Amino acid sequence: MSDKRQRARVQGSWAKQLPKHTRPAGTVSNNHQHQHQPQNANPAPSSWGFGPQNTSETFEFHQPTKPIRDVPPEKVIEQAGDYEISHGPSGVSRLRLLPGFLSTEEADWMFSKLLAELPWSQKTNYRQGEAYDEPRLTCWYGELAYTYARSTMAANTQWHPLLLPLREAVEQASSCRFNSLLCNMYRDGHDSIGWHSDDEASLGAKPTIASLSLGDTRVFNLRKQPPPEENGDYTYVEQIRVPLSHGTLLLMEGATQDDWQHQVAKEYHDRGPRINLTFRTVYPEPEGHRPGTKLRFAAKQQ
Repeated sequence: MSDKRQRARVQGSWAKQLPKHTRPAGTVSNNHQHQHQPQNANPAPSSWGFGPQNTSETFEFHQPTKPIRDVPPEKVIEQAGDYEISHGPSGVSRLRLLPGFLSTEEADWMFSKLLAELPWSQKTNYRQGEAYDEPRLTCWYGELAYTYARSTMAANTQWHPLLLPLREAVEQASSCRFNSLLCNMYRDGHDSIGWHSDDEASLGAKPTIASLSLGDTRVFNLRKQPPPEENGDYTYVEQIRVPLSHGTLLLMEGATQDDWQHQVAKEYHDRGPRINLTFRTVYPEPEGHRPGTKLRFAAKQQ
């Protein structure tokens, strides 16, 4: 800024305000008529919240029609053990978590072999009449076909040789016999499976599902089915978070498929591939049931 302009600005700041012109009462200048407002045109300070309010209305508290509810905190299960996660309405729901079911060396070798040698493919499902590709790869082993989400996986009795001793080890740990295996491969964090229950009629009542994880850790979420009066609102249901690491076995038992849903959600940061082997027992479809029909109503996958 030049010295001349700086002096002018400083001098202007010291200049005194010019006196206002006075004129006789009752006269108004045409040039300044728009500048004069009625005396009460500007709101009083009290109307801006700085003083008592001149109003006849008073605030009345009305009790909410519905009670205020807290969203239950999410529970985390990451230690080995047996967990009864609920006792109704269909019975006792149980989880059994066995981290380190396979040693790191065993898990590493099996992961690399299965990743390279299983016949992975991308399945097409149907939702609300529209086809979509599952955001993961799958393959199926079993003497019977398996149908879910209105799509059928054909019977496949040619088990990979590595899967047979693995099935025996899982059967010994769970005290169950399994005749089928659904394999899922999550290529990265963007692969997922939405909320669902494994309650197809072909799995029988209160099935045991044995889930063996290999590869990168992914979070397994469960949420309780809401009671009928909630009209499908899951806002206030119990939720559980289970990180499934390399070589971990998770057993879902009792009424877990009746009273809970589960998912593996997308994760928006780096995740390596993960293989999930879900051993189960499949029975011939009950007479009168369409393939893949649920034993009971369950929310659609999201």
